[in-house]
Amino acid sequence: MNLVLTGSSTGIGRALTEHLLKGGHHVWGLARSDQTDFVAQHAGAFHATRCDLADWTGAERAIAAIATEWSHVDGLITCAGAQGEIGRTLTADPVRWSATIRANLDSTFFAIRGCAPMLTKTPRRAKIICFSGGGATQARARFSAYGAAKTAIVRLVETIAAEERDQALDINAIAPGAINTRLTAEVLALGPAVVGATEYAAAQKQMATGGASLEKPLALVDWLLSPVSDGISGRLLAAPWDDWHRLAAQKAALADSDIYTLRRVLPKDRGNP
Repeated sequence: MNLVLTGSSTGIGRALTEHLLKGGHHVWGLARSDQTDFVAQHAGAFHATRCDLADWTGAERAIAAIATEWSHVDGLITCAGAQGEIGRTLTADPVRWSATIRANLDSTFFAIRGCAPMLTKTPRRAKIICFSGGGATQARARFSAYGAAKTAIVRLVETIAAEERDQALDINAIAPGAINTRLTAEVLALGPAVVGATEYAAAQKQMATGGASLEKPLALVDWLLSPVSDGISGRLLAAPWDDWHRLAAQKAALADSDIYTLRRVLPKDRGNP
């Protein structure tokens, strides 16, 4: 498959890039960091363009470069993001808070919008996979910008799935779990006074125990890229906890339900009148 992957230079994005290359895919990485050495190591299979995906002009230019080499894109995976402004929301720096939203939400939308024309040209069913998590399903104190952006990504995924329901396109979001990355190290470096005692203690424990394995997020990406998942769209799937590998047998029922989506909980949903 021809796959575009954002945030391919570090963390989960780099691990996923290496995994997909081993699987025989062609990957075009988009990131702010230089990836020249990695391109040389995987000549012919890995291409890269350096850009800031939170800037539409730069993102559009980078994606246009892909179109000069590839006739189509089979799948897009958006891993680019940053925790950005951390601390109590009511005292947060407004400029940095807004920049955090752009680094996560805008970079995801710009990648989807830019790759959309090439995705429509794939000879198979197109796939879009967006990384969420990080506070998308519950409040995460002192990470309001990151959490708000990650939640918005899920709603963006749901909306596109509804709009393109009759098209040969599946778009889903992934919550990868508590993986040890530079974001974990960043929390520890900032300390409890900034991130809060609960977040700091959780990061300490996560770092000490090695964090969650990448095995399940990588396997979920493989599954969502495969024909087995065709027709499953608009869902937020938690790689470590959800029984996602059995969803293929429940496609029809899933399509007409709100399972694995963000929804308001009513009293009756909790057994109250």
